[in-house]
Amino acid sequence: MRNKRLGRTPIHAKRILIWEQNWLGDVIFSTPFIKALRKNFKDAYIACIVNPSSSEVLSGNPHINEIILYDENREHRGIFGKNKLIKRLKQGNFDTVFLLHRSLSRAIICALSGIKRRVGYHYSKRNFMLTEIVDLPKVPLHKIEYFLNIAGRLGMDIQDKKPEFFISKEDQDYAARLLSQNGIAKNDPFIVINTGGNWPPKRWPEKNFAVLSDRFIKEYGIKIVVTGADKDFDRVLHIQEMAHQKLIIICGKTNLKQLAAVFEKARAVISGDSGPMHIAFSIGAKVIALFGPTSPALTGPYGGGEFEVVRKEIGCKIPCYNSGCKDNRCMKAVSVDDVEEAVGKIL
Repeated sequence: MRNKRLGRTPIHAKRILIWEQNWLGDVIFSTPFIKALRKNFKDAYIACIVNPSSSEVLSGNPHINEIILYDENREHRGIFGKNKLIKRLKQGNFDTVFLLHRSLSRAIICALSGIKRRVGYHYSKRNFMLTEIVDLPKVPLHKIEYFLNIAGRLGMDIQDKKPEFFISKEDQDYAARLLSQNGIAKNDPFIVINTGGNWPPKRWPEKNFAVLSDRFIKEYGIKIVVTGADKDFDRVLHIQEMAHQKLIIICGKTNLKQLAAVFEKARAVISGDSGPMHIAFSIGAKVIALFGPTSPALTGPYGGGEFEVVRKEIGCKIPCYNSGCKDNRCMKAVSVDDVEEAVGKIL
């Protein structure tokens, strides 16, 4: 099978498939790439294949014609599941796929689906399955730039690098009702705190969230809304137990679209490096992003908008992917005063 290194080579495509990465934040980071494709292929049919947990990120995106779910742990598990997906992709008659995911198995699926042009980054174990290989960047890039680099190598016009997240009036109405039911009127100022992170070292100490919340409620008269998934509920209850003021807890009461609508109405959103933080920034909220083991230069807010990044240098190598770190010094080093100061800068 012949493949070639991709220079600034224009590509002609009528039916395009984009195979997304797994993490919610990475899918958000891909939206400027999707927008660039649509701008440069105005009449093309563009589909994205994504895992079910991240599909909401792309729903409602006007640059996409179709979202295809890839559930590798259930529906598409094993040989029979993969064969089912191959049949589905064959029906799409795609002529080009952009493999944003580095997986070999995904490249094989695309080849077996009859997609003639398979474009992706250089990874030695799967290069033989690509028809066009993009050399990896010589220096680390923000994830948005990492994806856009593929478009740039194809000679595409790239102007807007801000990620996008689309919500409906129904989502906004739901958020308004939810806030009203919890004592927040239309013009009441409130700040959202999102306490989660997909692994513990990325989480700011619960005690700090409690102290910060008390300070904003008591000294500034600003209500605090705490968001999260069902799995975050115990941690949020612990924060409420440590706080002296009443928090408004809406964990598990929204989907991602409705959550974005809550963020949209907030004066600011305070969050660690997480999917919800990226949603908040994408929807246009003012964001205070708390960083520890991950690098804001690689996965922080990017492309415009109003935000403050708070992190402290403690001598550890960043990014650090030691999910079993027992110390969490990098997040503990960020003080309540640091975060309060960042909020003051942005409001």
